[in-house]
Amino acid sequence: MKFFWEVFVTLFVIIDPAGTVPVFLGLTRGRSRRDRNQLAWQATIVAFGVIVAFALFGRTILDYLGVALPALEGAGGLLLLLVALELLTGKAGEPSEAELERANVAFVPLGTPLLAGPGAIVATMLYVQRIHGVGDGFALAGAMAAVALAVWLAMRFALVIHRLLTDNGVELVTRIAGLLLAAIAVQLVANSAIAFAHSALFIGPDRSGSCGRKGRRTSHTGKESADDRTNRTGVVRGDQRLDHRR
Repeated sequence: MKFFWEVFVTLFVIIDPAGTVPVFLGLTRGRSRRDRNQLAWQATIVAFGVIVAFALFGRTILDYLGVALPALEGAGGLLLLLVALELLTGKAGEPSEAELERANVAFVPLGTPLLAGPGAIVATMLYVQRIHGVGDGFALAGAMAAVALAVWLAMRFALVIHRLLTDNGVELVTRIAGLLLAAIAVQLVANSAIAFAHSALFIGPDRSGSCGRKGRRTSHTGKESADDRTNRTGVVRGDQRLDHRR
């Protein structure tokens, strides 16, 4: 249950359903109520499908590229921090008129990248790496479905929500979401730094020489050094002389 709420809160503050309300109203301005409702569920399906696709095949892409999880955590944390700064400063970019004319707004830019943006994709891929059982898998799927439902409800009742919150309320919710997302991003970067430090201290290679399984020093080529061979030979011969005297 804890994993479910962790995923839900993270994706909720990244996607920010309340902050999507004014954007959705601006993109669907002049359309009928029926068309607006259709665009709402289309955008939700597109966003959910994109996130699920990266959740299923993101690890395969990482393995192909040779990228480790700590690197993804660090990059994801920095990326989420940029998104958080945009939410805190109110400088998030809005789609241009040319983008609105080229494609259906439910797919681009509403479904992606506004809803299923880089932040949500990276966060989902990170949580997939933390699945250690069937329960965690169901928790992740349930959290993703719950966030998708919240996004659909926000766009479905966008006029009502905007009327209740007003512009100031939507601005306040967006700022709070940005603050929470910044804290999550800093934690991801810290976890990445700790993982890299642990790897360098405990399992990093020693180019000056490593210790073999039997305690003998080996060179970088994996062969026993000349001094070690000399000392070992001397010890063996000394033992043989002692046995002979006995």
